[in-house]
Parts: sequence; C-alpha cells; structure tokens
Amino acid sequence: MSNKHLFLNTPIHPPFPENLSTIIFGMGCFWGVEKLFWQQKGIYTTAVGYAGGDTENPTYQQVCTGQTGHTEVVLIVYDPEVISFKQLLELFWQNHDPTQGMRQGNDRGTQYRSAIYVNNQEYVLQSQESLQHYQSQLTQQGYPEITTEIKLQSKFYYAEEYHQQYLIKNPNGYCNLRGTGVIF
Repeated sequence: MSNKHLFLNTPIHPPFPENLSTIIFGMGCFWGVEKLFWQQKGIYTTAVGYAGGDTENPTYQQVCTGQTGHTEVVLIVYDPEVISFKQLLELFWQNHDPTQGMRQGNDRGTQYRSAIYVNNQEYVLQSQESLQHYQSQLTQQGYPEITTEIKLQSKFYYAEEYHQQYLIKNPNGYCNLRGTGVIF
C-alpha cells in the first residue's frame, strides 16, 4: 500500500511527528469524511479504515457483511496548535446525523454507525460533554437521541488501497455525507 497522501503529500502510516495528535471518526461512508477533514487547515494526514469491531485485519467485503462489528472510519492526524480537538468535534457533529443508529441516509449497516475513538480519557470526557451539548441542540429541533459510540481508541485497520483518498481518484464518486443542519 502506498504511504503517500494524494492531497496532502504526507505519509498515511506512522510514525508521525511527535507534536501531532490522532483521532478516529466514524460518520458513515468514509470517502466523504476523509475529504472533509483533509481540506481543513492543521490536518497533517488522513487515512480510511475500519475500527470498533472484533475481526483482525478485516476486508471491505467482510465489514459489509455486518459480521465483524467494525465501522468505516477515518484516521485523522492533526496539529493541535492549528486545529483544536473542539474544532474537530464541531466538524464531526455538524457533518453527519449522529441519531441514525446503524446508518447514514440510505447507507445501512453496522459499518455506517457514528463513532469517536480517542487515545486518552480526557478526550473521552470532552467527547461526551460535546455529545450532551449537541444533543440539547438536536432535541430543540425535534431529533431523537444521539447513538454515537465514544470510547478509547480502537485498533485501526487501514482500508484497501483503492479506498484511500477515493474522491481524488474518483472526483465524481459517491458521497453521502450530510449533516442535520443543526449548528453545534
């Protein structure tokens, strides 16, 4: 697999510079999510993959069966001096519908669930606080409960090469990334 990000021209595999942080977001189909984040100032690199399940080194076909427990995710490596964890959370909440359970729009299945995987307990707490804040915003607009899974970082498995930066390789490719329209 190539280690070069086609948009950012940075490596997608560690080791990453020590001053950078990582987060893993699941927001539905990973192609549009990756593009959303690679366009943000302060993002060093992104990669699509699978997390949150039980199967070692799952393939896309295995994940699509719903048998592995994984969700489609994006690994985001960022400079916290340029883009804050709070800003990343705002982008996360506002760019998908976290109330849909095992789906996003017409995409249905466990691999499309909403998830935040972080690497320290402080970020778990901040993620939970942001969920509570956004839930109050959503409730005012008549949305049901948020179903986002928040936990310490799950093992990240890189998706196949053809999925990496898919929307650069396929500019008119499928992207179902939609928010609720509710501001964080």
